[in-house]
Amino acid sequence: MLLAADWGFIPISRMRLLAYEFAGFWPGLLGSWAPNYGLQPILMFFTYGFLHGGPGHLIVNMLTLWSLGRVVIERVGERPFAIIYGLSILGGAIGFGLLAPSLRPMVGASGALFGLIGALLAWEFSGRERSRLGWLPVAQTVLALVLFNILLWWVMRNHLAWETHLGGFIAGWLVGQVVKPAPKITPKDDTSE
Repeated sequence: MLLAADWGFIPISRMRLLAYEFAGFWPGLLGSWAPNYGLQPILMFFTYGFLHGGPGHLIVNMLTLWSLGRVVIERVGERPFAIIYGLSILGGAIGFGLLAPSLRPMVGASGALFGLIGALLAWEFSGRERSRLGWLPVAQTVLALVLFNILLWWVMRNHLAWETHLGGFIAGWLVGQVVKPAPKITPKDDTSE
């Protein structure tokens, strides 16, 4: 709908700005700013995750959601996926609210996406720990994510909400410690002699 307004198909030229004003995450609302409506300081902890900065942002996040979401759903099912996703949106907002140095707004699903990665890596870490395989591959993946965020932050000239990524990742990791995937069942050989 925002794209339709951006392109002039809906005659509300300020629709994107209005959506950001009413549903984006605004750190100032955690302080002295007056909300546009009474529940905004609470609802913004979730609504920001359903807005995006434009078509490129939306496409990248939806492709990432499609690829990560399928893996998480295969491991735990749809309801646990929704719990991980929702709590990671919340974790991303908390991370941004605590760490963001400015009062600029934040939008996008990347906190939830990093939460899905956090849950997957928590499961990988737990599985490797149980099997005594070592945690080095998990640590390497986490390091790669940190480097990826640093690169994106630099390329985007400090317009990356890395605080949201961190908060979402931590939330996903923690929820992944509670929401465990079903053990893989290996078929037994039923041949009898």
